[in-house]
Amino acid sequence: MRGGYRVGVDVGGTFTDIICITPEGEIILDKTPTTPDDQSEGVVAGLQQMAADIGVDLKALCGSLDAFVHGTTTADNTMIEMSGAVTGLLTTEGHRDEIELRRDHKENIWDPTFPPPEPIARRRARIAIPERLDFEGHVLLELDEDAVRRGVRRLRQLGVTSIAVCFLFSFVDPVHELRAREIIAEEYPDVEHVSLSHEVLPRAPEFERTSTTLVNAYVAPRITAYVGRLVDRLRQAGFDGRVVLMQSSGGVMPPESVARHAVSLLGSGPTGGVMAAAIAAGRSGVTDFVAADMGGTSYDVCLVRGGLPAVTTDWNWRHRYYLNLPMVDIHSVGAGGGSIARVRQGALLVGPESAGSYPGPVCYGRGGERATVTDADAVLGYLPAKGFAAGRMELDVDAARRALERDVAGPLGLAIEEAAWAVQRIVNANMANAVRKVLSGHGADPRTCALIAYGGGGAVHAWAQARELGMHRILVPKASPAFSALGLLVSDYVVDLLRAYVVKLSEVDLSRVSALCSELLTEAERELAPANLGPDQVQSSLFAQMCYHGQNFDMSVPLPRGGDLDDADLLDLVDRFHELHEATRGFSFPAQQPLLRGIRLVHRGLTPKPPVLARLGSTTDPDAARTGSRPVHFGDGFLEVPTYDGASLGPGTTITGPALIEEPFTVVVLSPSDTARLDPHGNYDISVEH
Repeated sequence: MRGGYRVGVDVGGTFTDIICITPEGEIILDKTPTTPDDQSEGVVAGLQQMAADIGVDLKALCGSLDAFVHGTTTADNTMIEMSGAVTGLLTTEGHRDEIELRRDHKENIWDPTFPPPEPIARRRARIAIPERLDFEGHVLLELDEDAVRRGVRRLRQLGVTSIAVCFLFSFVDPVHELRAREIIAEEYPDVEHVSLSHEVLPRAPEFERTSTTLVNAYVAPRITAYVGRLVDRLRQAGFDGRVVLMQSSGGVMPPESVARHAVSLLGSGPTGGVMAAAIAAGRSGVTDFVAADMGGTSYDVCLVRGGLPAVTTDWNWRHRYYLNLPMVDIHSVGAGGGSIARVRQGALLVGPESAGSYPGPVCYGRGGERATVTDADAVLGYLPAKGFAAGRMELDVDAARRALERDVAGPLGLAIEEAAWAVQRIVNANMANAVRKVLSGHGADPRTCALIAYGGGGAVHAWAQARELGMHRILVPKASPAFSALGLLVSDYVVDLLRAYVVKLSEVDLSRVSALCSELLTEAERELAPANLGPDQVQSSLFAQMCYHGQNFDMSVPLPRGGDLDDADLLDLVDRFHELHEATRGFSFPAQQPLLRGIRLVHRGLTPKPPVLARLGSTTDPDAARTGSRPVHFGDGFLEVPTYDGASLGPGTTITGPALIEEPFTVVVLSPSDTARLDPHGNYDISVEH
């Protein structure tokens, strides 16, 4: 019998974060080191810690779970390490090198020697198949089934274990791809995985569909295996409920969809943090902000306007491959607490290389030998030597000092404290530059935005970030150390479907549009059926995918009345497309007739949101929560700074800097000119004076 507990688990590069919402709505958070060899081990270890926090055993907790929501870095790690399945490609004859041409995109346009990305499918494992459809789905050349059989045998001989199939215009009529899958099953019955492009990405253009399908085929076997192990471990621990996984679009999906949509798990963890930030900021009256997640390995930035993060399909490059999928627009740089500091040719570099969870920073005492940002934080006094990580760790500050002396201070001829401050300045500059890059791309001014800081290091570095960027307001949620995990629990189910229909708008068959809308709604309802949601928990939005002739990327224009259109609606759709194009891309061609490329449905199943996003204390008197003081460096020598027990603070508490508010898994650092007020929603609302 389930007991109303809901758990979200986010696996990061350094720590696995766990959030539990109790039946009473209380939020409990915990952390455990990530286990890189098998992330499911760290997940179960975290659940055991959570069970101990609640005062029950693991089986009792798992048996009481109503929901288990998971964000994993398995897909990202697979692409970073290029450790996916041995992948082959069956493609239309004449398009074998589509993935190499990459629409002439080169990341470094000023370096003609810049190497191409490591190929997912070697050229010898890309097989050209005679077949051809036109853009309306009419068969111009029948599928050469003998060529498919020869190609599959060839791929098997090459050791290929995952096959991508991408035929021209299959998104209009998938008949050839479906037949190819049948032949693969006959010729290679023990192949690990088959990805069909019309299932992964049923839309044009060709390069984008080929790239997305290849990435899906490459990561799917590893993700499917991981999810299978995780589900098995959870079942053994007593969980008989439903596991759902975070997607990069900001919604969640069941494990059954992983094989077809594995690529949508790329960046799922950071996406969870942005979704939680949008809710937390909205409750505190903030709608325009920068969400900044500083973990152990990376720093993830997202601009949120009007309370909603931007979800883009255009130009989504991840790990040097293009993914033409809806993704929350997050920019990541290698700047986290585990980022390694070293001197190269007389210059101090910080990141992107990270010490990870093992061995981790030197001060953790787990065998780390290279100085990191966390070691600099400890030397500068931001982190407590005793009582770190909810009292489970003691930081070895002396070891951190020795590492900084060897790696930074000695080579640069600096005192140790100066070296630690130099590491701070470099990593803060790297993070600020990441924010500037994101904001400049959207024409946003950081001085008009708040900063929502989370992740284990977000609260520690937010004060410096705000000053670097000219920001005047910071929000640090009390649950910030595990905020991405919390975001998993507050995210909705999202089914995002598309059907291709390529036609001039003046030639649209309205009955076909209506039929496509009905088909999409039926499929979406079928996918959401296992969630057992009531009618009042489901929202549907239909869009026309439109563009000008010659454009590669289309735009989503809302359809009126659930897709039941008349001629007047088509004219209105044209006007709205021109207006949207002008607003988002800076230009429009009102005299040009747009092209319809397809119909899109976003089907959203609403999940319950906790009334308060953190566990709050009761005292509003800072003096009652004061625990002592320690020397802290803010750039101009050390100051004796008071420390406070954050867990005991209640809504309305106001603390003036300099101060250190010690939460169980992070420290909120207030510089001498900062003032923090804990609001009723569990956010430290910090005013920054410049």
